[in-house]
Amino acid sequence: MKDQKLHKGLVAAVVDVLETSFGQNQYVDRVIEKTLKSNRNWGSRDRAFIAESSYEIVRWWRLLWEIYGKKPNAKKRDLYNIFGIWWLRNDGTLPSWNEFDYLTEFIAMDLEDRTAITESFPEWLDSMAQEKLGDQWAEIAHNLNKKAPVVLRTNLGKNNRKELQNSLAQEGIETNISEVSEVGLVLKQRQNTFKSDSFQSGKFEIQDAGSQLIAPFLEVSSGQRVIDACAGAGGKSLHLSNLMNNKGLIISMDVEAWKLKELKKRAKRNGAHNIETRLIEGSKTIKRLASSADRLLLDVPCSGTGVIKRNPDTKWKISPEHLNRVQKLQGEIINDYSKMLKKGGLMVYATCSILPSENQDQVQSFLAKNPDFEFIKDHHQWPNDESDGFYMALIKRN
Repeated sequence: MKDQKLHKGLVAAVVDVLETSFGQNQYVDRVIEKTLKSNRNWGSRDRAFIAESSYEIVRWWRLLWEIYGKKPNAKKRDLYNIFGIWWLRNDGTLPSWNEFDYLTEFIAMDLEDRTAITESFPEWLDSMAQEKLGDQWAEIAHNLNKKAPVVLRTNLGKNNRKELQNSLAQEGIETNISEVSEVGLVLKQRQNTFKSDSFQSGKFEIQDAGSQLIAPFLEVSSGQRVIDACAGAGGKSLHLSNLMNNKGLIISMDVEAWKLKELKKRAKRNGAHNIETRLIEGSKTIKRLASSADRLLLDVPCSGTGVIKRNPDTKWKISPEHLNRVQKLQGEIINDYSKMLKKGGLMVYATCSILPSENQDQVQSFLAKNPDFEFIKDHHQWPNDESDGFYMALIKRN
């Protein structure tokens, strides 16, 4: 940033994004999307500047206000100064605009050396994580603040990982082999891969490296009847189809029709012919499928604390009340949806959370109420340079 010149219109756009996001309690990705749509004349570099600056200021929100010495608010004058502090912390040079009213030089303050401040987390979340995760919390918090890489998952129905890497290289897209996933490739630099021939022909999907571990954890095989009960737009359904060699049946279910519509488009591009979508319209939809699945995937709604590097304003938008509501919903889903599993079948309960209350505590609570289910194994994928944070537990119905 040292040599980068600031442009008034772009900085004003970042300040507007922050003002709307924190002033009106809106998620920053949606505010950015709306801002960029309403200004079609911005070039790709301008758009990247607005998006990246907004996300990074949101990521370090608490720390920046601690340095500023004021309570967080959504006043424009203060937001310009928050931008200025962030810019100076990243070795940028501030122009002498009136908006940066007294930030002529950056003075590094002696801040309290606590994870809540140095890694910029709300007090309640830091306290809870410290209590539940102990000494590992500081490292997890640090990793949650790293920029998320773009990771591709090879569509094994169309190519293997080496073939995909070569195809992408020919299109000018350089990748590294994933150290987390056996089918993953990590982009060396962020770029739009959706326009590439490799993507258009269904050779890969974009999916976090840790998320790529969930479908294999279910231990599926060709010809089985598999239910992906919280399928969303279907990244894991598509992965399951690969692992089943496109044979058998995957019933991909969700409460949102638009997500299933998106899944159908992706399945067509991927050449995944064994996926059937089904809208969950109430408890009857679940009851009709009682004891019908050889395998069941429950990738349940959660707090999203494992994917904070991608969605930094999760830190500021979730609350203890929100967490309680999510945990109640998780308990209901695992209790009700597990009835779709056959005797002798396996299910995976998964979240993108780092909190035990959403993970192993939920599994233990379910097993205590359902003695015909047996815990097999679980895996914590803690956030690292390549991966977000995930939890997955394999459970058998006897």
